[in-house]
Amino acid sequence: MKKVTKAVFPVAGLGTRFLPATKANPKEMMPIVDKPLIQYAVEEAVAAGITDLIFITGRNKRSISDHFDMAYELENELERSGKQQLLSLVQNIVPSHVNCIYIRQPRALGLGHAVLQAKPVINDETFAVLLADDLLDGEVPIMKQMTETYDYYRYSLLAVEDVPLSQTKNYGMVDTRYINDEIEQVAAIVEKPNPEDAPSTLGVVGRYILSASIFRHLENVQTGSGGEIQLTDGISGLIAEEQVLAFRFNGVRYDCGSKSGYLEANVRLGLRHPECGTEFRNLLESICSDRQLVAGKP
Repeated sequence: MKKVTKAVFPVAGLGTRFLPATKANPKEMMPIVDKPLIQYAVEEAVAAGITDLIFITGRNKRSISDHFDMAYELENELERSGKQQLLSLVQNIVPSHVNCIYIRQPRALGLGHAVLQAKPVINDETFAVLLADDLLDGEVPIMKQMTETYDYYRYSLLAVEDVPLSQTKNYGMVDTRYINDEIEQVAAIVEKPNPEDAPSTLGVVGRYILSASIFRHLENVQTGSGGEIQLTDGISGLIAEEQVLAFRFNGVRYDCGSKSGYLEANVRLGLRHPECGTEFRNLLESICSDRQLVAGKP
């Protein structure tokens, strides 16, 4: 009963929705309060028992590997200045027992293509995929919920949530058969359908646990628009030969690939931040009491 110990982080995307901020800085390094998005995803994976972090990177992504590497000059300066708390914070971004592996994706040819790059490292093991754009926040980390569910069922899992019918064009949508309030069996998956063609309102969000069989299907997927290989198409092939389950996680998702979702995540997590939460709450109350600011006036 082998545990899930490897996770893939596709981080080669261009982040065009956040230009010009992402012109030289990866979208995954954009901060939510005081931590970059990718760190939230990594912490979630580590909390689930993941020990091998596989980053599928591209051009202009060096700051991601730098973030999880040692920073000798910074650490020496913090130690010299006696700032032990900050030093510990920097040194423990990734626990010592966790490995960071970086694979360069030569061309950004879709999420399926990015996941396929991890095949030489994954071999025949079941693995997790985490998309940093989706910040999933739960009392029990969402990937930990998923690995524990996988340990019980031993089938591939897709994290899902109900989405407005008008937004189905933004998601892979699943047709499912009810098992219980947490788990449903996936009968079919459709990539970004129009509302009238959606099989349900259950959309797949950025957390997966996939059997290694997915690689064979991704290798045989027909490329679509722009020559991209869609992960959804690979999952569709997987469904045809083995059970795939939809998992309703217990928590909140912030779509940090959108500006409104990114801002909401900063507000929500900022309000409960131990260092600045109270001050931030007072600031927001002051802003909300100013009718001109609420109305968008300077």
